Amino acid sequence: MPLALLALAIGAFGIGTTEFVIMGLLPEVAADFGVSIPTAGFLTTGYALGVVVGAPLLAVLGARVSRKRMLMLLMGLFIAGNLVSAVAPVFGVMLAGRVIASLAHGAFFGIGSIVAAGLVAPHKKAGAIAMMFTGLTVANVVGVPAGTFIGQSVGWRATFFIVAALGVLGLLGIAALVPADRREAGAPQRTHLRGELAAFRNPQVLLAMAMTVLGFGGVFAAITYIAPMMTEAAGYADGSVTWLLVLFGIGMVAGNLIGGKFADRALMPMLYVALAALAVVLGTFTFTAYDKVAAAVAIPLIGAFGFATVPPLQKRVLDQTADAPTLASAVNIGAFNLGNAIAAWLGGLVISAGLGVTAPNWVGALLAASALVLAFWSAALERRDRAAAGGTGRVVAGGTAEQSAAEETAAAPVRA
Repeated sequence: MPLALLALAIGAFGIGTTEFVIMGLLPEVAADFGVSIPTAGFLTTGYALGVVVGAPLLAVLGARVSRKRMLMLLMGLFIAGNLVSAVAPVFGVMLAGRVIASLAHGAFFGIGSIVAAGLVAPHKKAGAIAMMFTGLTVANVVGVPAGTFIGQSVGWRATFFIVAALGVLGLLGIAALVPADRREAGAPQRTHLRGELAAFRNPQVLLAMAMTVLGFGGVFAAITYIAPMMTEAAGYADGSVTWLLVLFGIGMVAGNLIGGKFADRALMPMLYVALAALAVVLGTFTFTAYDKVAAAVAIPLIGAFGFATVPPLQKRVLDQTADAPTLASAVNIGAFNLGNAIAAWLGGLVISAGLGVTAPNWVGALLAASALVLAFWSAALERRDRAAAGGTGRVVAGGTAEQSAAEETAAAPVRA
């Protein structure tokens, strides 16, 4: 494994920790600033919206900056945002700090995916992307519980200082380990906004992003309401929810690594299996959530099947935009958060409609099933286009050895 992937994973670990740890610290933050819990919840909403907005915005602003330098600048922005949160004297400043940190999120994972894919051979790109995202998934197993414990024990501000320190570690790792890309190495190669925007005329790119919104949205339709589900339906004690979320995080780690491994062999079949299994597990969770043992089994499976879609979907976007991947890659990261927000809203609607605390699970199942339909549609369009081209078109995401010379050039290790 290239050490540069470790540096990217450290940065991802810090970002994943700061994104999710606030959920466990909302009571402490609300009490410190004298605001209600719903008001403190804007710290989560503001972060998600910041990711959606910041992903394309910073990708565009950084279009003429080398990818390595842009990653360093993004980590600097992440560090600054967490420091602002740590020292915030009033709630408004805390919210601003959260938004500042979130702006770096989408662009970091978007550009980081391109860098990770360029560090390895073409047939290992999805695995490299998965290795970077491992930092995000491990954050839910280690970083979030640890950050919550520290915040509850010595004060929530200490957690954000520690997260900022993780950002410094990631920044130093990127500076030392990520290789210079061609623009830095003496072969000028500018990224043009027009070319980046042209990628969105490709229906395969739009379909991949729609799959991202729907598939990942299915996960968060359920997980957003996991606490009331487990306490009211399954009968778990409040203190057990943390450990159930650890199970979810373990599933995320496993699914992410498995998805990356098998997406390099057969990308679309990997998506079919993961999305179909996710839809089934979510659908049955509507009923199994009432049983403690069945619920404890279902929760890590939701994390596993949900995150098994992340490397293949991100790789598919990169493959479809090989000549200008930066903006599309970053926007697809924003699509994950857009799916989170939409699914959480839909889950809240069905609960408010009196359909029961487990109703968000069947909403998630429908979202995942819709993503599966889009996956089949995407593959059918690809087969049609290949046939129209007389069988000479490039196989973009089938996980086969039919790679064009342009793709192999785009994935060369010197392109970071």
